[in-house]
Amino acid sequence: MSVDIENHWQLRLDRCALHCDLFFAGSNAVTADGKLVMPDMVGNRTAAITFGPRHVVICVGRNKLTTNVATAMERIKNYAAPINALCHTNMKTPCRKTGHCLDCKSPDRICNSWTITEKSWPKGRIRVVLINQDLGL
Repeated sequence: MSVDIENHWQLRLDRCALHCDLFFAGSNAVTADGKLVMPDMVGNRTAAITFGPRHVVICVGRNKLTTNVATAMERIKNYAAPINALCHTNMKTPCRKTGHCLDCKSPDRICNSWTITEKSWPKGRIRVVLINQDLGL
């Protein structure tokens, strides 16, 4: 299935997020030293976090805290991504069936772009709010 990027309404809305003053998002994992680790299907979330909005707020539940990038990737590939794929009933990825990442080449793959954010520039542009509850994937 081909998508007309210029006329697809969801993609047009996603592009608008790059121009906003305040962007709220979540991260799939946060390492003990503060790195944000996340995959994205289209890249709209990761693009807005790395560049665009004047201010970014990342809300993270305690269940997403990991020791390092390797355990963050493991958490995402073997838990968050497969469950996220299950939430989208139209997705036909192998991880929906196996419950773990197979580094697939599926056209429905939801983890096409990976971002590891170590710092914010300019300083203070990205703020992380840690919530002492298990929240999201």
